[in-house]
Amino acid sequence: MLVKWEGIVIRSVDYGESSKVVTLFTRENGKLGLMARGAKKTKSRLAAVSQLFSHGYYLCKAGPGTGMPDLSQGDIMESFRDLRQSLSATAYAAYIAELLDRLTHEREPNPYLFQLLLHTFRYLDEGRDAEILCRIFETKMLIVAGISPQLSACANCGAQREPYAISVSQGGLLCPVCLPADPYAIAVTPSTWKLLRLFQVFDLERLGDIEVKPATRNQLKHVLRSFMDEHLDLRLKSRSFLEQLERMERLPTKDSE
Repeated sequence: MLVKWEGIVIRSVDYGESSKVVTLFTRENGKLGLMARGAKKTKSRLAAVSQLFSHGYYLCKAGPGTGMPDLSQGDIMESFRDLRQSLSATAYAAYIAELLDRLTHEREPNPYLFQLLLHTFRYLDEGRDAEILCRIFETKMLIVAGISPQLSACANCGAQREPYAISVSQGGLLCPVCLPADPYAIAVTPSTWKLLRLFQVFDLERLGDIEVKPATRNQLKHVLRSFMDEHLDLRLKSRSFLEQLERMERLPTKDSE
């Protein structure tokens, strides 16, 4: 039986001498694995459609059982060429794709996540702020994973009493009275926790220009990564590479010395 899915390639792994196993995140059926036979061959019609980040329609031959469908042909709608030509954008996209892959299950439809991924890649391709896009995506994926920090009031007593810190162990904001409950609570500015709260409910399709100070960027990253490290058992290769790249980009250049 032939089926057609709209999907985005979030993983592509070599299989044997000439084939690839492609993981799609589809609009209709969530995450799916496909066998792209002969895709490693230069002249294969499947070579382009099996490339990482490609967005298109995929015609697959699916059997009656639960085995992996064979990819018959594909029609690329967006290849995100500019994204691929930027090392930084590619690193962020790879991290976002791996994070999605690790936090979703096979064949669980989630059109919202498909749209989130698609718009994130489109913005990365346009050269928008990759770091902030990544922070928004991480915030959304924490919710998908069942971890949604309490950011409207104190997670311990429920009071709305500033200044707040953020506690990973208590699950969100801590007011000054409850701060002793977590000696490791993260000191943050109001801009940081308000941005995090906005990211939780924000519709990415409405993204405009967001100006975020370097100190706030650092706090956003520290808070989100702390929640992920504490509550999710993830070891992402793409994150290690991205962090190395971020450290290199912070090094002073000769022009700045």
